[in-house]
Amino acid sequence: MSEAEEKLPISGFYKVVDYVNIFKSEKWWEAIVVFESFGRRSIGLYLWQNRNGTWKRKHKFNIRNLEEWNKLKSAIEQLAPKLISK
Repeated sequence: MSEAEEKLPISGFYKVVDYVNIFKSEKWWEAIVVFESFGRRSIGLYLWQNRNGTWKRKHKFNIRNLEEWNKLKSAIEQLAPKLISK
């Protein structure tokens, strides 16, 4: 199965609306996913690890609404310049 055809390793409980792969190797898979549960949409930042041929979720971080996104975005924009070491 090619990467384009491979289904995201997310519980069938969630309806995947859309997603963007950020990084994928044989061992790690990182994606940003818009998903729906109980009629509400969220954005999830997922990291999976391939263990013995099976993708297992290592980390998941949800953004539940635009207010939360704006707070996160502001904090990241404030801290991002510090990624450049002097």
